[in-house]
Amino acid sequence: MNVVYSFNKRGFEAEYWEREIRAASGDRAGFVPFNHDPYLDPMKYVRAQLLDNLYSTGEPALQRMYSDLQRTIRESKADALVVDNCAPYHPEFLRTLPIYKVLRIADGPISAYDRDFAYVHAYDHIVYHSPAYSPDLDMPEKLRYIGAKRADFWPLGVFEAMYDPAAREEDLFSSARDIDVLFIGALHLNKMPLLARVKKALGRSFRLFGMAGLKRNLYFNVKYGAPGWVSTVPFGDYVRLYRRAKIGINVHNRGDYTVGSYRLFDLPANGVMQISDGGRHLGAFFSVGEEIAAYRNADDLIEKVRYYLAHDDERLAIARRGYRRVMAEHKIRDRFRELAGLIQHGMNQRERSLDAKPGGA
Repeated sequence: MNVVYSFNKRGFEAEYWEREIRAASGDRAGFVPFNHDPYLDPMKYVRAQLLDNLYSTGEPALQRMYSDLQRTIRESKADALVVDNCAPYHPEFLRTLPIYKVLRIADGPISAYDRDFAYVHAYDHIVYHSPAYSPDLDMPEKLRYIGAKRADFWPLGVFEAMYDPAAREEDLFSSARDIDVLFIGALHLNKMPLLARVKKALGRSFRLFGMAGLKRNLYFNVKYGAPGWVSTVPFGDYVRLYRRAKIGINVHNRGDYTVGSYRLFDLPANGVMQISDGGRHLGAFFSVGEEIAAYRNADDLIEKVRYYLAHDDERLAIARRGYRRVMAEHKIRDRFRELAGLIQHGMNQRERSLDAKPGGA
């Protein structure tokens, strides 16, 4: 089975996504990366209505993307297409592709109505990165409610570029770490109140890095009483910073209902003890209290950070167990093997369903 994996990334991220997707090929499936980012600024189709506008006017860049995807499918003799990262394919175009189509939902409720749910009908299979969705429904319930033909939980994982695969466990946990608490991530508006509280409480022991330009930094400091400047760091420096950190905090855009970011796996893969939001869904990824610590709010997070900084043996034990869980179950190459199994199972079920209908297909 051959699978074209369509995604949009740039620079350092694009390089390792393409390299590691291709390297995930094995006996069960061959994976062919297709980066749809270079064709058209994703912000031009970040919402389903925007994509419909582009498609209806015959946007040339979109048509080039579609033509190149069709050629890649033909040349690779692909049996399936997986679409990740801000889907650029209009349902009427997808309808022309005679292969098994899979949509990967990776942002959850913060983008679901903009660029996920509008396309569910056009795919044979939905894979979602987190079981969390809202206080009323979890993600599999929501997907059934809106008519998904098939849906499976397929978490994110850690790419080899985001940790050192050659590092021995003992070396990782015996090295000195000079950063007490670390957060690396985009400075989203939803995250600002908690990050500001933690920064003010912990001071210089909390190092905060992320995607934050001048305007975002000014807003953060004016709005929340000058908690500090957030420095931007390139992706290539993440591992170096993680290897210096004792504790890493995880903050998701909608807290418990968007749990499941790449950071959830990057932190323990680098030997960092992690404290995360995620509520009842955090246990879908790690054993809470054994491999990861959970927090309910800013005060609880601050209290737990102080506790584990003062109890080094407990911190190290959780960090080590989290690391072992990631190495055993959450590496990206293993994740793609799981995907191959999900796709093959879905294709087989579809074939059986078609054969069971009067007159076959």
